[in-house]
Amino acid sequence: MRDSNRAIHIQNLTKHYGEIQALNDVSFEVKRGDFFAFLGPNGAGKTTTINALTGLSNFQTGQVKVFGYNVMTEYVQSRRLVGLCAQEFNFDPFLTIHELLVYQAGYFGILPKEASKRADDLLARFQLTDKHNVKHRSLSGGMKKKLLLCRALIHEPEILILDEPTAGCDLELKYLIWDYLLQLNKEGKTIFLTTHYMEEAEKLCKTIGIINHGRIVRIGEKRDVLRDKSLEAVFLEVTGSE
Repeated sequence: MRDSNRAIHIQNLTKHYGEIQALNDVSFEVKRGDFFAFLGPNGAGKTTTINALTGLSNFQTGQVKVFGYNVMTEYVQSRRLVGLCAQEFNFDPFLTIHELLVYQAGYFGILPKEASKRADDLLARFQLTDKHNVKHRSLSGGMKKKLLLCRALIHEPEILILDEPTAGCDLELKYLIWDYLLQLNKEGKTIFLTTHYMEEAEKLCKTIGIINHGRIVRIGEKRDVLRDKSLEAVFLEVTGSE
């Protein structure tokens, strides 16, 4: 059954890779319309959590829901609600960037005419219109980052999940992406952002969740979390991961 208020609900999530425990009894929620920053050093469990959320990875125990839909038993319903912007540039090398977006839309049942219109709108929004008919290999690294966002948004998901979207970006592109994300959140999009940049979490988010060594350390409103002196050691570890 759909839950219109809780965008993400994770309960007692545990994930092992062989003898390595990536997630240890992780539980938290993200409200509809929130801008949630999932903060932690490299290897803390951020990407593993995203993979569980989006069906890219199974898990041993626990429950994961997107707007009330179980990601394991109601995969089709839950996946339609999520747009994933991963770290890797995993684009089809034989398609133009416009074709990439139209094909991506097709996976969600969007007909070509509507998909083409959406692709045009997104390329315009992210200042890629003049690259309409080129392949992704001809794009700069910054343009590829924008294309990842376009692909994640093509089916108009209710939740946008981003895995360290500004890693490796120069300052100009980083600030441009920040502006895009803030605007999307103002438009009502729920955003789940993983990062190990303290500045990014502080600048963008409303709520911060901190994970370290596969365990949730703290979740709360940004102001309260940043004032928590007991987290200084974790903050130092996060900063050191840059």
